[in-house]
Amino acid sequence: MNELETLPAQTKANTFPAMLEAYKGEIARALPRHLNGDRMTRIALTAFRRNPKLAECDPKSVFAAVIQASQLGLEPDTLGRSYLIPYEKRAKVGGEWKTVGVECQFVPGWKGLVELLNRSKQGTAWTGAVFEGDEFDYQLGDSPFVHHRPGGEDDPSQLRFVYSVGRPNGSNWPIIEAWPMSKVWKHRDRYNKVGQKHYSFGNEEMYARKVVLLQVLKYMPMSPELQKAIELENASDAGAGQGLTIHDAIAGTFEAPAFAQSQPKETRADQVKAKLRKAASPLNVPGSPLNVPASGAPDGDPSQPMPGDVG
Repeated sequence: MNELETLPAQTKANTFPAMLEAYKGEIARALPRHLNGDRMTRIALTAFRRNPKLAECDPKSVFAAVIQASQLGLEPDTLGRSYLIPYEKRAKVGGEWKTVGVECQFVPGWKGLVELLNRSKQGTAWTGAVFEGDEFDYQLGDSPFVHHRPGGEDDPSQLRFVYSVGRPNGSNWPIIEAWPMSKVWKHRDRYNKVGQKHYSFGNEEMYARKVVLLQVLKYMPMSPELQKAIELENASDAGAGQGLTIHDAIAGTFEAPAFAQSQPKETRADQVKAKLRKAASPLNVPGSPLNVPASGAPDGDPSQPMPGDVG
């Protein structure tokens, strides 16, 4: 339990700017060495004032999101490394679904995810957007490559493909994922539970590039910070809220809610990928006592989702 949450109710700041000013020492203590507490406070206030909807959020949820950004070293609303996004919280009231409040959520951008991977020094990754008129070609298989020569177009309505490339240290070949935009929107609609209030509407390129990056990151070295950012991304993308508290943000004890960990119905493509992963495992040796499905699960049915599967 931290100082803010143990204060009597009448002494707590009841608006985010006042709370930020009163408890910026908490933020400073949560920051990694490479970030300055006063700078983070200014950036958070700027993000708050640029988005009037954040004024409708529970101030504690905004404060928790800023603390989480501090812990990960990703400044909100700066160069797209992370965002503070308001989400309506809905619950059944008298048998009907109604909005019962607004929660601020910390959402990492694709640049923030790349930065966390680069910071680990275990590999690197990048992502690109292909517009109408660009020169673009790619290949998977045992000699994967991406060739992309931009033609100058940047209108979001002309976005045609997105791709991501990852290079783990010591690997001979890159990890590549390339999706047409039709696949990106099908992926979003498969998980989206908030309709057009989903943050991808109005942030098409950011969302699309992050989707393919998340697919690549499944196969990259995973630092604790990167794993935490992906868990927060999954919880936000599931649409029912992160439930991030000030205590969890400061103590680093956030766990994705059960609804964010659940997966949609497994598709045929998912089943094929699961079998390929199993076949490639060094433990998959006939007759080996290690080649036994956990908890009696059917052979080839993965019992746990991989980080980033939600979106």
